[in-house]
Amino acid sequence: MIGMSDWSFLTNHARALLFMAHDPDARLRDLAVALEVTERTAYGLVVDLTEAGYVVKEKDGRRNRYHIQTHQPFRDSMTRERTIGELLGLLVDGKQPRAARARRG
Repeated sequence: MIGMSDWSFLTNHARALLFMAHDPDARLRDLAVALEVTERTAYGLVVDLTEAGYVVKEKDGRRNRYHIQTHQPFRDSMTRERTIGELLGLLVDGKQPRAARARRG
């Protein structure tokens, strides 16, 4: 039997996206701690999400600010008609992600 800690409904990529939507100014170290992964793994997740067009990194001094591209559709064929923003709207405290609210002004 599989224990609850052996699997998750959300991938690390989805969890990273949720974390960045909640705190777009978070450090890579903070992301790694939140996901319980190494900083190298966290960096790889951010690179993957950036290369896929789901996240845009903006350099702000020595830090990065992450902008979630909420209009982007999912990659898989079953959910392609849905956007990342719709998922975040469901999972981030039932509200729009902070990044999306800031863009609307």
